[in-house]
Amino acid sequence: MCYTDARWGVTSLAIPAAAMDSHSLRSYYTTVSAPGSGIHPFSIVEYVDDREIMNYNSDSRRMVPSVEWMKKLGPEYWETETENAKGDEAILRHNVRTAMERFNQTGGFHSVQVMSGCELGDDGSIRGYDQHGYDGGEFIALDTQTWTYMATMSQALITTQRWNSPEVRLGERLRNYLENECIDWLKKHVENGREELERRVQPQVKVSGKDKDGTLKLHCLVYGFHPRHVDVKWMKNQVDDVPEDQTTHVLPNPDGTYQIRVSAEVIPKEGDSYSCYVDHSSLQKPLNTPWEPEQPSSWVTPVIAVVVVALLVVAGIVGVLIYRKKKAGYKTASTSDASSDSNNTATA
Repeated sequence: MCYTDARWGVTSLAIPAAAMDSHSLRSYYTTVSAPGSGIHPFSIVEYVDDREIMNYNSDSRRMVPSVEWMKKLGPEYWETETENAKGDEAILRHNVRTAMERFNQTGGFHSVQVMSGCELGDDGSIRGYDQHGYDGGEFIALDTQTWTYMATMSQALITTQRWNSPEVRLGERLRNYLENECIDWLKKHVENGREELERRVQPQVKVSGKDKDGTLKLHCLVYGFHPRHVDVKWMKNQVDDVPEDQTTHVLPNPDGTYQIRVSAEVIPKEGDSYSCYVDHSSLQKPLNTPWEPEQPSSWVTPVIAVVVVALLVVAGIVGVLIYRKKKAGYKTASTSDASSDSNNTATA
C-alpha cells in the first residue's frame, strides 16, 4: 500500500485549554472495491465523542455538517475539508486495489477501513490512534509508544516497512497531527458544541434479580445519562465490591443519552444485602440503589381480604337459605286423636 499525507495538512489552532470532560475526535474512512448493498465506494464520517459532526461520500463529493453547531465554521472550512476528502478518496481507492493484490484477489467485494483520531482526557491526558482494517479484520495499527506501524497480517509487512522507513516515517509525522492539530480541532468543536456535548443528565437506575438453584443473578440497568462516562458496580453490604459477571458497553440512546447494564451472580446468605452503586458527573453524590426480594404487589393483600369477605358473605347467604328451607318444610306433630294419615282431612 502507499499512503500520503494529504489528510494531515491542517493548520494548528491556538486554543487555550479549558476545563472539560473527556472528549474524542474520530474519523472513519471506508473504501470498497465494488459498489453494492447501498454502500458508497468511498465515505468519511467524523465524530466528536459518539456524535456524528460531518460526512463525505463519493457520490456527493462534498464534506457537509451533520449538526447545526458545526455550521459556525463557515464556507472556507468546508471547502478545505472537501478538498482533503477528495485527496483521501484517491489514496484509499488505490489502497484497496493494492491490498487485493497482496491477497492474490482479482475480484469480489473487498473493503479497507481506517479509524484515526485523538482523545483528550478530563485530566488533560492525550491519546492518539490510527488503525487500518481489511475485509473486517485488523491489518495495520499505529503503536503510539514507538510511533511505528505494526502489521497484524503477513500481507501488511511490505506496507509497514515502507511507512516506518527513514524516508517516510509516517508514524512520526502523524504524531504531530494527533498530539497537536487533532487536539486543537477537538477543542474547537467542543467549544462550538459545548451546550450539547457537555450537558448533564442524571442517570435512572433499575435493579432486578432472579434466584435459580440458590444462585442469585442481579441486574443493574443505568440509562438516560449524559455525558458518557459512568461508574457502575454491585456492592455487598454497602462495602464490598461484587465481581461483575457481565457488563455491556456504554451504548447510545436515540435521544443522545447513554445506557449500560451490569450483572453479577452471588450466593446470598442470611443478612447480606446488595445494592447497585452509580457515580456520574451529573450527580452531587453517588447513587446506591438496593435490590430487594420481590414482595407480593401492594394490591394483593386487599384483594385477598375482599375475596375472604365475599366468601363469608356468600357462606352466610347460603346458610340463611338452607335455614329458611328447613323451616318451611317443618310440621308440628298433631296432638289430637285423629289419624295421622295424610289422606284424612281434619274436621271442624
